[in-house]
Amino acid sequence: MNIEIVSGSARQQSITLRAAKYLQAHLKEVASTHNIGLIDLKEFPMPFIDKVYSTPAQAPVEIQPLAERMFQADAFILVTPEYNGTIAPALTNWFGHFPKQLHKPFGLVAASNGALGGIRAARDLQHFVLALFGVPCAQMLAIGEVDKKFDASGKLLAETFQSRIDTFVAEFIWLAEKIHE
Repeated sequence: MNIEIVSGSARQQSITLRAAKYLQAHLKEVASTHNIGLIDLKEFPMPFIDKVYSTPAQAPVEIQPLAERMFQADAFILVTPEYNGTIAPALTNWFGHFPKQLHKPFGLVAASNGALGGIRAARDLQHFVLALFGVPCAQMLAIGEVDKKFDASGKLLAETFQSRIDTFVAEFIWLAEKIHE
């Protein structure tokens, strides 16, 4: 199964990328039979939506590699910061370029430097995935004080947080494998 982790921040010093990097490395260890990719949206600047690309070949040449990964993904983990109480605009813009993600499982991760961990963004992320016709995993991961839990390279600094990550990953993998059967 191809699982794409999407880091939804377009900021150069993205704190959510820290969590996305950790999740990628961790999933490669605990779900080694699956292909685990990481899409950092700041590396793929997207124009505003002017049309939906229903095949990778229809996409502009500069985003065709990204489109290929989008179409080949069997499941997604979306990692978003909280922007003004909701999800990152780059994330919604990116998905808007492609067709609905019918029946694909989604793991939902929200992160912020604040204590609540982007919980408002997590709620909106659930609604967003449902609008894509995706299947959101009920177990979300809200990461408060993300800057204290992961370093810039994606190393986990707060070992006590590992059990929350393990629960999230186990539930997401279970859902993804059940849907992918």
